[in-house]
Amino acid sequence: MPDWAIAVVLGIVEGITEFLPVSSTGHLIIVGELVGLSSELENTFEIVIQFGAVLAVIGFYWADLVSQLRGLRQEPDVRRLWLGIGIAFVPAAVVGLLLRDYITEYLFHPVPVGIALIAGGIVFLFMEWTGLADRTDDDISLEGITLRQALAVGLFQTLALVPGVSRSGASIVGGLVAGMNRTVATQFSFYLAIPTLGLATLYELLTSMGQLSSAGLVNIFIGAVVSGVVAWLSIGWLLRYVAQHTFVLFGYYRIVIGLIIVIFFQFQ
Repeated sequence: MPDWAIAVVLGIVEGITEFLPVSSTGHLIIVGELVGLSSELENTFEIVIQFGAVLAVIGFYWADLVSQLRGLRQEPDVRRLWLGIGIAFVPAAVVGLLLRDYITEYLFHPVPVGIALIAGGIVFLFMEWTGLADRTDDDISLEGITLRQALAVGLFQTLALVPGVSRSGASIVGGLVAGMNRTVATQFSFYLAIPTLGLATLYELLTSMGQLSSAGLVNIFIGAVVSGVVAWLSIGWLLRYVAQHTFVLFGYYRIVIGLIIVIFFQFQ
């Protein structure tokens, strides 16, 4: 399969999975192994392609973001929201910079991804079965999130540096543990994606630019465009889903797909 076709396939995978709590990076690693992603594109592609998802979030919430920007000086709730996003961003950024090389070398492989998927699935099922996911404030709004709650989300997000954990999954669980309801925790996860994925993409691209050919850059661009379009559709679907359903389905999916990955790649 030519690299441009692989870029399209991985763009679709990224767009579908980035905002679902199933780990987009984990899915990209597995699909990349199956379709024969070239070594030139491998780890860089799996990170930089996320920029399409960042643009999807910005586009989806464009009206809200413009309104918040205009009211930033006059509205303390908006300032607290973005201060909270900044606070939530810091832990993963610091840990990611310190452990980037170790994570890329030892964890960007199918078996660790499968194990992480299973562990995350168990966490989702545990939270739903014990009722922890429902011990939340139904009246809280996105602008009503406290700085302590934002920090809790940020600490949970550091777990997502392990491929297979899921950035959205970890941050949503962190929001639920901190007392947010499902919808607000999911929305905050989307907003947090803007600095987290945006800056991670920029850093990876700048540090890898010298290793990429012009063809490699074109394929990354193709994948990012495809992922942005698909991610746009996924955001709206997930918001509608979490408003009416639990995360049990995602828990079962993670465990099943994780077991398949571990068995297939461990014993092939």
